[in-house]
Amino acid sequence: MGAQVREDFFSVLLRRRSIRSFRREPVPPELLEEVLEAARWAPSAGNLQAWEIAVTQDPERKFRLARAALDQEFLVQASHVLVVSALPERSARRYGRRGRELYCLQDAALAAGYLLLAACALGLGACWVGAFDEEEVRRIMGLSRDHRPVALIPLGYPAESPLPPPRLPREELVRWV
Repeated sequence: MGAQVREDFFSVLLRRRSIRSFRREPVPPELLEEVLEAARWAPSAGNLQAWEIAVTQDPERKFRLARAALDQEFLVQASHVLVVSALPERSARRYGRRGRELYCLQDAALAAGYLLLAACALGLGACWVGAFDEEEVRRIMGLSRDHRPVALIPLGYPAESPLPPPRLPREELVRWV
């Protein structure tokens, strides 16, 4: 994964934020490749990797994606926008309905999560955007009906340092039985 200094895993977890403001500096191809490689190593049901990432840095496409994402303008500022899609039929071939309706979505979400953590570890900013018109995103990115867009992830150098968001106490999130 290159010679860059890597942060301790837990410090990355605690430092990762949703970045919605980006510097104009483009992300170098080698860093983008590292982020994409991290996503490739996410666990998936039956190791089917029932997901795909479409990447764009085209200004017009980013503008159209921002429109499709309820006018979330910060997508346009990002160096790249990554569209993480589930591939329901790839998962359904082995797992049937449950693969089509659940496992592929879990797989795509895990790949996106790994991607977000890798971006943070590399000094990049990113944000999970889940509010968008699926059909319009499919059209903008030239994705087939076999793709189900799950997340838009703007990626770039952060122009902000948000404070940590509040978290519920662990006692409200974990139940021992």
